[in-house]
Amino acid sequence: MTVRNSVTPRAAGEVSHYDIETDVLVVGYGAAGASAAFEAAHAGARVLVLERCGGAGGASAMSGGEIYLGGGTPIQVACGFDDTPEAMAAFLKAALGAGADAAKIDEYSAGSVEHFHWLVDRGVPFKPSMWDVPTWVPPTDDGLMWLGENSWPFTELAHPAPRGHRPTANDFGGKLLMECLSSAAESAGAGALFDTQVSTLIADEGGSVVGAVARQYGKEITFRVHRGIVLTTGGFVDNDDMLAAHAPQLLGHTKVSAGTDDGSGIRMAQSLGAAVRHMSAGQVGMSLIPGLAARGMVVNALGRRFVNEDTYPGRIGQHALYRQNMGGSWAGDDTAVWVIVDEEGFEEVPEPQRWGVRPTHVAETPAELEELTGLPAGSLTATITRYNEFACRGTDLDHHKSARWLRALTPPLAAVDVRAGVRPPSEAGDRRGTGASVFTLGGLHTDLDGHVLDLDGRPIPGLYAAGRAANGLHGFGYISGTSLGDSTFFGRRAGTAAARRA
Repeated sequence: MTVRNSVTPRAAGEVSHYDIETDVLVVGYGAAGASAAFEAAHAGARVLVLERCGGAGGASAMSGGEIYLGGGTPIQVACGFDDTPEAMAAFLKAALGAGADAAKIDEYSAGSVEHFHWLVDRGVPFKPSMWDVPTWVPPTDDGLMWLGENSWPFTELAHPAPRGHRPTANDFGGKLLMECLSSAAESAGAGALFDTQVSTLIADEGGSVVGAVARQYGKEITFRVHRGIVLTTGGFVDNDDMLAAHAPQLLGHTKVSAGTDDGSGIRMAQSLGAAVRHMSAGQVGMSLIPGLAARGMVVNALGRRFVNEDTYPGRIGQHALYRQNMGGSWAGDDTAVWVIVDEEGFEEVPEPQRWGVRPTHVAETPAELEELTGLPAGSLTATITRYNEFACRGTDLDHHKSARWLRALTPPLAAVDVRAGVRPPSEAGDRRGTGASVFTLGGLHTDLDGHVLDLDGRPIPGLYAAGRAANGLHGFGYISGTSLGDSTFFGRRAGTAAARRA
C-alpha cells in the first residue's frame, strides 16, 4: 500500500467530491492572512480563512506590534521628523543584509505612507509621540521609536528618521493589531474555520492549484478553490528537521513563535516545485536590556567588543551568532556574551525597564571582574581602558558608537551574563541557556504580488504566499517591525492578486 506523504499534492482527478467551495482560500490567520483576506473580500471574492488553532492571531498577536513604516507618515511629521521613501529604502537595503530584496524594499518604501493610512482605516491606533532611547518595546504607549536608524553605519548611508510605528498599547501591541485586522477581514465578508489544519494542496493536470485538503477534529475536508490559495502559515523555527537541514545555527535556542511555525506551508509549496530563498537566514534576539547595553559595553568570550552597543538590539544578536566565528555555534563557553556597565549607567535605566535583570557579578576593578566572569586575564582591562580613552575623546574609533552614549566607565563595575536571560534572579537560579531567541527569515520565493515562483522563476498558477512563509524583504539581516510590515503590505498584495485571478 502506498503511504501518502503529508505534503504530497493530490491530483484533482482523484477528488470525487468537494465539501466546501470558495474563490480565495487563505491558510493561516495571522497578520498576513488577515490582510490578504480583507483585500480579497474587498475585491468582491468569496473568501475563507483556515486556521489550525482555535482563533486568529498566531505569532503576530504575541509580538510587540511594531510596524516598520516611513517616508513621511503623519506620526513622523507630528513628532518633528522629515523622511522620504528613498531614505527609508536606503536604510532597509543596508539593515536587512546581504540578499535583501531591493525591488520589494523599493515597493514597500514607496507605498509606506499609504499603508499607514490603510492600517489606520482598519482601526489600528498610533499615538503621535516618541520614545527616544534604545529598547525592544517602549514601556509607554508612544507610537514612534528608533530602530537603529540613528546608529552607525546607517547614519552614513541615509538621513536618519525613526520608523518604528507601534499601535497604542501599554504593553505588547500585537494582540491589538490582530484584533483590528481580523475584525476588518470579517467585516469585509471573509469567513473563517478554526481548528482546521491544511495538509495537502490539490493541483490539476496543468499544474494549477485548485484546492486543498484539511483535517478538522480528525475528519478530512476538501476545498475547491476557484481563484487562488494564499499561504500565510509562518516560518519553520518549530521544525527541528528543517532547521537542521537549512539553518543549523538556530538550533538549541528559544523559539519565537506561537508553536505552529512548522514549515508546513513551505513544504506544501515545494512539493509543487516552488523555489525558496535564504533558508539559512534568521533573526537572533539576545536577552539583554538595550538601555544597559547602550550605556555600557557588550563583550564576547574573549572580552572584546564586537558591535556598537547603541544599534538596534537585534543586530547585536546577529553579530554575536553569525559574525564572530567563535567556534561556529553557541555551545559551551562560546556562548558567553556580557554586558559591562558601571553603577551610574545601571541606575540611569529605571527599574521597571530592566525587566528584572540584575548584575551577575560586581567588582571594584576590571581585573577582578575578569576573574569572576572567567574572561581571559587582561582582556577586559584592555577593552575598558581603550573604551574610556575613546569616551574622553568623544569618538569611538573601533565601533562608532554615538557620542550620546559614549561615557567612561568607572568602578564599581557590573557584568550581566546574557545567557541568564531576563528573568529575575529568584526565578533564574543557576540555570543558563544560550541567551538567544530566534526565528527564521527564509521562505518561498514570491514576486511583488505574492505569486509563488517555481525553480524557473515562473508563477505557480493559483498559489500565493505572504508573511514568514515567504521570503519577503529580508536578506541576512533584520529590523523589528519589518515582519509585520512585510506581512501586512504583501499580504494585501497577495489577497488582491488572488481575488483578481480569472
